[in-house]
Amino acid sequence: MLKEARRIVVKVGSSLVTNQGKGLDHVALKGWAEQIVRLKQMGKEVVLVSSGAIAEGMQRLNWNTRPTALYELQAAAAVGQMGLAQAYAASFDHHELKTAQILLTHGDLSNRERYLNARSTLMTLLKLEIIPIINENDTVVTDEIRFGDNDTLGALVANLIEANTLLLLTDQDGFYESDPRSNPDAVLISERPASDPDLDARAGDGGVFGRGGMATKLRAARTAARSGANTVIASGRRDHVIADLLRGEYHGTLLRSDSEVLVARKQWLAALPPAGSLVLDGGAVRVLRQDGRSLLPVGVKAVRGEFTRGSMVSCVTEEGREIARGLVNYSSQQAAAICGQPSTRIESILGYIDDEELIHRDNLVMI
Repeated sequence: MLKEARRIVVKVGSSLVTNQGKGLDHVALKGWAEQIVRLKQMGKEVVLVSSGAIAEGMQRLNWNTRPTALYELQAAAAVGQMGLAQAYAASFDHHELKTAQILLTHGDLSNRERYLNARSTLMTLLKLEIIPIINENDTVVTDEIRFGDNDTLGALVANLIEANTLLLLTDQDGFYESDPRSNPDAVLISERPASDPDLDARAGDGGVFGRGGMATKLRAARTAARSGANTVIASGRRDHVIADLLRGEYHGTLLRSDSEVLVARKQWLAALPPAGSLVLDGGAVRVLRQDGRSLLPVGVKAVRGEFTRGSMVSCVTEEGREIARGLVNYSSQQAAAICGQPSTRIESILGYIDDEELIHRDNLVMI
């Protein structure tokens, strides 16, 4: 899969770039640089998404325990980003390649103009043969607007630049049928469609120094699939893992994209953080999935959260699984008043009618 890919997003987790959370593993970073250089030599365009800033900041601040207070985490990130950028620059300088540091927040992707600016910057860096190194801007982000993990960030970057492949390197060999930490006979899943619902029950949690477990990697693979990118989950502990993947030796899990590639505007919509959610009945779920139609009030069973007209909201099944996101035409209070009702009753309930749909299909993206 990597052999045919032209543009690749490589994500390396905290456990692969730090010494068990105690600062950066500079030998490991040099190894990642060497493997990415190999990709460049084969004519690939590569973007690196790397964790490690907070762990490096903790080391520089002589903190042995990861803090829980947001302002302390932000301080650690601010200190650690310096070390992370310097370490990667030194590693790639050895191969006469330049690097660029890019720090992103959800706000950069939720604003249409900033989204396009970020895309233009990344595409320009790739054209200039520079390695973009991306991380979440932990120094200013809050829990309410954070990506949550670099798996998600990597997937959104794959959407942003229309990458062919998202490579998630972790401390696990891939996606297993069951948890290998508790079941030594667990079977590794070699290949599945990213959309396979059977995968949801098999996802697990992350470790101490990272935030992303297999559940986040599965969500990331489905996000990347929106722009046609295939996702490979593999162990970064394996020597020359990227070279092996280039030879077609998948010591990991390939989650294929089987989704229709979204147009650019809908990729932007999919990146917006939801302000609330609409719980859909089975009929509405089928209409959205099979017919690609707009969401009407009659198919909504409940409204959660507070939001205004034009906000991004999540559409979930009665079991809580997200199936779509879209820009809502009514506020949460108005949506709660008309949910479960036919569109012909909107005016009598609210005293006016703006739109017959809660979410028009042009403003709706399937997850």
